[in-house]
Amino acid sequence: MMDPVPWDESVAPAVVMTDAEGIVIGWTEAAEKLLGYHAGEVLRRPSAAFLEPGDRSARGDGGRWSGLVTARHRDDGPILLHGHGVRLHTAEQRESWLLTLAADGPPVTEPILSRAPVAIGVWDTGLRCVWLNETARRLGDVLPHYRLGSRPEVSAPGFDAEAMAGAMRRVLDDGTPVLDRECRWASEDEPAERTLSTSLYRLDGADGRPLGVCALALDTSRSRVRDQLAMLGEASIRIGSALDVMKTAQELAELAVPRLADYVTVDVSERVLPDDEPLRRMGATEVSVPVFHRAGASSIHREFPESLWRRGEVVFVPPSSPFTAVLSTGRSHFEPVMDTSPCTWLDDDPDRAEIIRRTGMHSLIIVPLQARGDILGVAVFVRTENSAPFTKDDLNLAEMLVARAALSLDNARQYTRERTAALALQRDLLPRNLSGGGAVDLAWRYLPSDVIGTVGGDWYDVIPLGDGRVALVVGDVTGHGINAAATMGRLRTAVRTLSYQGLPPDEVLAFLDNMVVRLAEEDAGAGDAPLDTAGATCVYAVYDPLTRRCAMAGAGHPPPAIVHPSGEVGFARLPSGTPVGLGLGSYERVEVELAEGSLIALYTDGLVERRGADIDAGLRRLGTALAAPALSLDDLCARVIGTMVDDTPSEDDIALLIARTRTAPP
Repeated sequence: MMDPVPWDESVAPAVVMTDAEGIVIGWTEAAEKLLGYHAGEVLRRPSAAFLEPGDRSARGDGGRWSGLVTARHRDDGPILLHGHGVRLHTAEQRESWLLTLAADGPPVTEPILSRAPVAIGVWDTGLRCVWLNETARRLGDVLPHYRLGSRPEVSAPGFDAEAMAGAMRRVLDDGTPVLDRECRWASEDEPAERTLSTSLYRLDGADGRPLGVCALALDTSRSRVRDQLAMLGEASIRIGSALDVMKTAQELAELAVPRLADYVTVDVSERVLPDDEPLRRMGATEVSVPVFHRAGASSIHREFPESLWRRGEVVFVPPSSPFTAVLSTGRSHFEPVMDTSPCTWLDDDPDRAEIIRRTGMHSLIIVPLQARGDILGVAVFVRTENSAPFTKDDLNLAEMLVARAALSLDNARQYTRERTAALALQRDLLPRNLSGGGAVDLAWRYLPSDVIGTVGGDWYDVIPLGDGRVALVVGDVTGHGINAAATMGRLRTAVRTLSYQGLPPDEVLAFLDNMVVRLAEEDAGAGDAPLDTAGATCVYAVYDPLTRRCAMAGAGHPPPAIVHPSGEVGFARLPSGTPVGLGLGSYERVEVELAEGSLIALYTDGLVERRGADIDAGLRRLGTALAAPALSLDDLCARVIGTMVDDTPSEDDIALLIARTRTAPP
């Protein structure tokens, strides 16, 4: 492209004269040199055949004009010139025009930028299009103002022509460039919106007078699609990283700010957070009712000036608001330009209306959190400082993000519900108060797993026997969840029943093994259902304070630790045995004599096993932690847990039972 050249009075311009109808009536030699036409080829012919003059009302009182002119050279195609026009009247009072055309170089057949991938166009001071490169000409199929001779006010479906014309006028008036202005439009032939990133610059002559506006435009529609796909891919990784409702909601809010919205909230209904105060018990105001809990919130502002409520607080909304409408219909609310005029739902919510006006909220999307046919709440997207209103593409992106988050929220809700039930069942089935009678002093700890779905069936118990002896039990049901907790309760009851019969440890485990198999067979009914045997590992020990002897047997469980009063730590050499419930029970009993004040530590494998680590290393760490018998039992339990449990989430329940032996008087 040949750039517009400044006016130079030292160079003789080309002069052309036309009558009122545009018929050439005068042609100079300079015009012939500039445009390549002989006088005989143009005289008495319409000037439009080779010249597209600028808007004659662009400057002056109507009798003069100046601006950029697109001319057609006889041999070399279109060129861009500076043009000046003056209206004349002949002696016969006939109107005519005197045109002067100037350029400081020869015509250019292939402008440097004519085939650039960026659309480049020039509009004169009357906002009439006078030059376009090839890329810009292709935009003329959908945007009429990208056509020679057209103005930006020409409308197109879905395109804000008035806004573009206003931006061009401001550039002409003050000379301040407009950079990266997004223009969006819809086409019947294309389902998705198109986005054009446009920058506007004023073209000035050597005398400083504006000559026109240059627009550089780049179609960024595909770039937006790539950004949306990248954002959705990131959502699949970031949202739902943990089965926690509050964390999942916060992950959605933080992902959408600021790339999609300036302010995002995620509000969930009461049943999603079952442990919170029931909303139905909270009082409603005259115009608002408690509907949601705020689970997630993110803003471009650190102080959250857009919010009436913080995370974890109850959210009140008017029954007539779009929030309740979305909750009841399951359809998104799309309001590109928020209606804050009187006689809307905001009349019933003056506090929210005040925040909307103060923070400049102007565009709103509300999407239902819907998963598996259930509406869990709403996600709200708002723009304040981003002046562009939301588009249908933004709505589609918001709905896709929310759909992913809703599934994660529903998974978290179901997990939380099951975990809460399993923990409640565990608390009910595990002993609250243990007593060693006169045989042992006791301390214990129980830590439920904090990894997804791993609430299990670890248990511990101390059973005083009628003859002064005491039974110590620790076990671990295979599997996790509420079924494992229920099985643990049955096994604990069975062990207590067998203990009261006075059976030795090996026989207790044998009877327990047989009982679990028989219960599984009975649960299978007539044999149509497959046999589902819930096994368990277990250590059962009986200490007699009269003889200071401890008899014990194990069923596939880690061995008890024995701590001498001197601090020496060892582990009982128990035959491993098979877990109970397999029907293979054949267990051996081991007896050891203990000095008064010795410690017996029973535990489950969650204390000593870690993924990727050898169990022997865990046993050595446990032995080191127990080598402090002078501590109180509570302090010793705390020392063991502090040594064995690090900051990483535990993948299994942990049960620890420590007994210090006594000697009964003769």
